[in-house]
Amino acid sequence: MKDKLTIPLALLAALSLMPVSAYAGGGKTHAHIGHVMTSWADTPDKVGFLPTAIAEAKIAIKHAGLAAKDLSNLKKIKLHIGHVLNAVDPSIVKNGPGLGYGVLAATNSASKHLGFAVKSADASDYVKLHVKHATASTGNTVKRVEKIVVLGKQILATDSAEKATPMVKQMVLLTNWLYNGRDINGDGGVSWDKGEGGLKVANTHMGFIMKKEGL
Repeated sequence: MKDKLTIPLALLAALSLMPVSAYAGGGKTHAHIGHVMTSWADTPDKVGFLPTAIAEAKIAIKHAGLAAKDLSNLKKIKLHIGHVLNAVDPSIVKNGPGLGYGVLAATNSASKHLGFAVKSADASDYVKLHVKHATASTGNTVKRVEKIVVLGKQILATDSAEKATPMVKQMVLLTNWLYNGRDINGDGGVSWDKGEGGLKVANTHMGFIMKKEGL
């Protein structure tokens, strides 16, 4: 009588914690694209890294706008700038309306898994092309988050609404660029180029991949 195949309990436990796309087949490239766009174990609602980053960015945009709504009220300015920081990096401000993950962590993880995707042996030239475009845009986003954190801390430390006003106006721009990107060269559009694309452009190029690859 043949021995029955047994799976160690530790392995079963590990598999149960992995995102489905990580071991469900379809190739390593598709698995990592799935992590970026569809699911990951520790994100809010277990969605992909890029949707998480976008959701957090939109919260930051909203609260930067609320901070700018009454530039004479320093208390409200600081409240909403704290909410911006909570959405981009909850390690800076723990409590707030953000999802608890942060634009920074989600975008860095998206970039990491995009790198894994293109290094996989089964990555097509089409995937490599559009991952390059998406990665440039996520890289722009990380740099913007870094500027937002510095600026946000400066606003929280200021002692007057008058001093805070120009910084809040800059914060409105920076948070908007997280998602919408920035037209650096003045051609009327936002591309994936360095300094331009944001999460919207990254999502567009990942959408091209999802459609082409049948995901």
